[in-house]
Amino acid sequence: MSIRRLAGQTVVYGVSTIVARMLNFLLTPYLTYRLSEGQYGVIVDMYSYIPVLLVILTLGLESGFFRFAGKEADRVGKDRVFSSAWVAVTGATVVFLLVFYFFREGITEVTGYSHAPSIVWMTAGIVALDAFLAVPFARLREQGRAGRYVFVRCASVVLTIILCVFFYSGLPWLAERGMVQSWHWPEFGPGYYLLANLVVSFLTVFMIAPTLRGFRFSPDVRVLKTMLLYSLPLLVSGIAGTANENIDRQMIKYLMPENEAWDALGVYGAVAKIGVLLLLFTQMYRLAAEPYFLADFKKEDFTRTNAEAMKYFIIVSVGIFLGITLFTDLFRLFIAPDYRVGMGILPLLLLGNIMAGIVLNLSFWYKQMGRTVFALAVTGTGLVFTVVFNIILVPVLGIYGAALARLICETAMVVLSYSLNRRYCPTPYDLRRIGIYVVAGAAVYGCGMLSAMLPHVWKYLINLALLGAFGALALRLEKLDVRMLFRRKTDTV
Repeated sequence: MSIRRLAGQTVVYGVSTIVARMLNFLLTPYLTYRLSEGQYGVIVDMYSYIPVLLVILTLGLESGFFRFAGKEADRVGKDRVFSSAWVAVTGATVVFLLVFYFFREGITEVTGYSHAPSIVWMTAGIVALDAFLAVPFARLREQGRAGRYVFVRCASVVLTIILCVFFYSGLPWLAERGMVQSWHWPEFGPGYYLLANLVVSFLTVFMIAPTLRGFRFSPDVRVLKTMLLYSLPLLVSGIAGTANENIDRQMIKYLMPENEAWDALGVYGAVAKIGVLLLLFTQMYRLAAEPYFLADFKKEDFTRTNAEAMKYFIIVSVGIFLGITLFTDLFRLFIAPDYRVGMGILPLLLLGNIMAGIVLNLSFWYKQMGRTVFALAVTGTGLVFTVVFNIILVPVLGIYGAALARLICETAMVVLSYSLNRRYCPTPYDLRRIGIYVVAGAAVYGCGMLSAMLPHVWKYLINLALLGAFGALALRLEKLDVRMLFRRKTDTV
């Protein structure tokens, strides 16, 4: 086990994540130019429910699967673990669909879509299909089948883009010429985006099916019980953690004046999309780090490697933060002019994303040791901070209050996670070196703000030099060989 292996896997999974997220990112300007802020707010609203529901339906068994599959010495044992986890998630998904069906009228009323129940129906379908696919996707990662994982993920995004372009551009063009007019419903608006995602989720089932050929659906009750006991705290903490990341959308929806809320929600969601570069780095890191750190490790090797990984994660995260904030004028062009009034929240959202990544790094020690109950304390604390500060700040500051509340929440979780780490699994994080990068990043950001009044050419040249200076500092202090990150070793995948 080495940091080089983790870096190699991060790059491998990063290819799919970067391609998929960047392609999906291109939909943001496309959609903001075709939908009003309120219509885009519907999409933001629905996609604040989906992650929470997925966490509930997967029962925390993705991490549990990695943990227990990593302990099995042969493929038969690993398949037994997979089958047990998949049966449980599939069962939870069926129960979800039944509950939704019998209480559909109440659900559409509570969520505010009694006038458009198809929006909620399609969202439920997306959730069910994505939950059903979660454990098979985890199995691909556990097996190191990066090629298949990359193909399916990227193909899904490409199909989504094709369908969105067809629904929002192709159908109107055809309808204007007297064709397929019965298919074109201008008032359907955000529903077309959800329909595209529902169709693609359904097709993804067929794309991943060949990887399961010959597999027997035979769960082991004993194995499943053990995994559930391990995963239950992760499930509860996952619900709280995902709520931390998405509840700000609901707070905007319900705490702001009704005549402003939907437009504000659309603006907030569009600006948050600009931070996708930082989010995709955190995601590709998680895809590689989770199965890596949850495998069998000697404690000394784990703490050393985790400390090293934390430092490099912060270096890259600060670099991405600077790359976005120093060139905000360029990134703001990716959303329609009406949405740009909210660009001031971008630095707050990016800092919150960095803190979330640090919390992720600080979670691996208790997951690896099987002390997942600590996840409850961390995410529960974060949820309290999120709710309290959103209630205080959103009515006064609007979307700025929501962004600030999320940053406060993530910071509180970092402080608690680090405190628990120092007490139960002291990890030699290089705080001095990390502090240097944080201070250097703040200095570069401050200098970049001072250059904001200069002509664009000079401003961009200065900011590019500042960003290069930060990168040069990291390379010098860490004595990094950047080619290391691109070397493919046979043992990394």
